[in-house]
Amino acid sequence: MATDITVPSLGESVSEATVANWLKNQGDPVQADEAIVELETDKVTLEVNAPSAGTISEVLVPTGETVEVGAVLGRIAEGQAAEAPAQPQQSKSAEQPAPAASGGTNGSSQPAASGSADSGDTGGGNTGSGESVDIPVPTLGESVSEATVASWLKNPGDAVKADEAVAELETDKVTLEVNAPADGVLSEQAVAQGETVAVGAILGRMTKGAAPASGGQAAASAQSAPAASEAPAQGQGQPAAAAGQSAEATLDPRHAPRTDGRVTRNDLMQFLGGGAGSIRPEDLAPSVRTAVEEHGIDPSRVPGTGKDGRITKQDVIDVAEGRKQPLPLPGASAVQAAAATGPAPSPAAQQQHAGAQGAGTAPQSQQPAQQQAAPATGADGKPREERVKMSKLRQTISKRLKEAQNTAAMLTTFNEVDMTAVNQIRAEYKDHFEKVHGIRLGMSCFFGKAVCQALKELPAVNARIEDDEIVYNNYYNVGMAVSTPQGLMVPVIRDIDQKSFADIEKELRDLAKKGRDGKLTMDEMSGGTFTITNGGVFGSLLSTPILNRPQSGILGMHKIQERPMAMNGQVEVRPMMYLALSYDHRIVDGREAVTFLVRIKECLEDPHRMLLQM
Repeated sequence: MATDITVPSLGESVSEATVANWLKNQGDPVQADEAIVELETDKVTLEVNAPSAGTISEVLVPTGETVEVGAVLGRIAEGQAAEAPAQPQQSKSAEQPAPAASGGTNGSSQPAASGSADSGDTGGGNTGSGESVDIPVPTLGESVSEATVASWLKNPGDAVKADEAVAELETDKVTLEVNAPADGVLSEQAVAQGETVAVGAILGRMTKGAAPASGGQAAASAQSAPAASEAPAQGQGQPAAAAGQSAEATLDPRHAPRTDGRVTRNDLMQFLGGGAGSIRPEDLAPSVRTAVEEHGIDPSRVPGTGKDGRITKQDVIDVAEGRKQPLPLPGASAVQAAAATGPAPSPAAQQQHAGAQGAGTAPQSQQPAQQQAAPATGADGKPREERVKMSKLRQTISKRLKEAQNTAAMLTTFNEVDMTAVNQIRAEYKDHFEKVHGIRLGMSCFFGKAVCQALKELPAVNARIEDDEIVYNNYYNVGMAVSTPQGLMVPVIRDIDQKSFADIEKELRDLAKKGRDGKLTMDEMSGGTFTITNGGVFGSLLSTPILNRPQSGILGMHKIQERPMAMNGQVEVRPMMYLALSYDHRIVDGREAVTFLVRIKECLEDPHRMLLQM
């Protein structure tokens, strides 16, 4: 009997998610409650667990697809063995005798198959059907029409299997992988890294069933590359030929440039290329090729920032607009590297240097100017500046924070509170409290209760604006910001007025653990009416927090610091904390905001008020 794997509830006002990653493959055994797939929304990543023990019998929704709440992601067959991995092996064994059928009789099928494989290693290498298959941009979800190519996980010529990730796309909500539609070899990257693509656009193409180029082919192509570069040199006269011979004499691998400790494609082209035009236009992505032609730039002089040093369109634009310095001409780099790290150049090397100048290298008098124009580096050898494109998710966060500033009439008011009474209660009862309730007595429960008390007295701080109406919330769901590896998240403690001090501490502990493990659900992060954030855990003394829309208030806690205070005509050292309340002045008046902080101050300096609800 098969059991459906369904999309769980995603939280208030969230109706769909994207399949981020399948943690189990078809045919894998799973245990009940074991995580099998990850879903992503615009706020959180959550795991879907197996409803029962068994074997994954069917994967209905591939990675990158958008699903609604209640949709069936796949099925689990109880007690079945893993059959899916056996199917590719059967298809392989069925395909292998095919070359043998054309080369001999049934009795010699095995040797013929072996011979076919050997010939593939040394010859053509395309043993499959050779059919070209497009790799399109999948559906990105409701109201999302385009994405950015974040990175290519495979390069042209790499072998890929069906459903293997070949590229990563970024939207303003999620990062998703694009999988290969069939077994074969990636033949073309039609869109460069950093480019924006629409749903349905062709990212690249692959040759279905083709085998990757073998070591023999790679060696042959490597040998053909110098031969191709020698042909133009012979047409340029004797000095250029002598330069080519001298370059071979200085190709010491120790002198090869490296990027981040490894030799990239650009480094190799610079080391072996021998001058301008060493990168062929057909080696570039179409968008990069167009940009190179428009700006009239030699691609061999463009520093690439893409995967394995590949050139992106933005790299070309940065060089054209002067934000990046072009690479030195590779024809002279090998000689310069040898001169810098080895003994004095031989007469042949000097002749090669002269030939390189005749082929277009800048004169020696101009080289110091080029070196001065190169970007400065620090003591660790890293550039002093580095440009990194913002992810779609970070762009969305920035946009929403700015919307909060632009939409709300945001204002911040401050006060300070003497934490002596709270510290005394915690010191006196912390051991007994932990023994009885199994949880430590922290600060959060005091602030949660104090905020609840103040919200009841000043309901405007607990309200929100919807269109031309003010919505007053008669319940108290307080979000408490917690730090997680994914960033700052705000899980919500619901109906905090009905919870005890121990209940608040336990719930916050559980939510914080889920946040660190990346298991917070949308329901646990939505529906808040007010937010508390504590910058004091990081040492912040004072701040102006930004509203968490559509809420109208957020309380900022800060570091407790001992300061001299005048108490009854005497100076005493007290543990003081600054409080900050940012509020929407469209709803909350200044009087209400100041009174709100005063009530919190009174409750914390005299905690009996919270017990008596005064």
